[in-house]
Amino acid sequence: MRVLLVLILIGIAYSSLAWATLPPASAASKAQASEAAAKSAWTDKTAQYQTCRAGDHVAEVYRREMKAAGKPAPAPVPTAPCQDPGPYASPTASAKPLEASGAHSPAETASSPPSSQAHSAELQPAPKP
Repeated sequence: MRVLLVLILIGIAYSSLAWATLPPASAASKAQASEAAAKSAWTDKTAQYQTCRAGDHVAEVYRREMKAAGKPAPAPVPTAPCQDPGPYASPTASAKPLEASGAHSPAETASSPPSSQAHSAELQPAPKP
């Protein structure tokens, strides 16, 4: 009876570990997951677009070969046009200000010459005898 009680207590102790929860996700990991989900959705849309274009191409080649063989080609079935998802744009990337993006500011317009008022002959040392 004692052995059974000990086994039950050990089982309860180990089962509590199974019900433990993970710490909440950090903001960085949430942003990374959001970015991955957006990229995956765009990849799916791109794959659908490419499949649609391939299907249109196959149907056009089939009709062309049927006409070339002198057989009546079936009329094209009206379908929704293929929608290009465009290039991938990250939803989290926002436009950074010019200074924050690491670019340098343009040079200011010169208001005076960069050199001093002395002539070059005065700046060079006299030749040694």
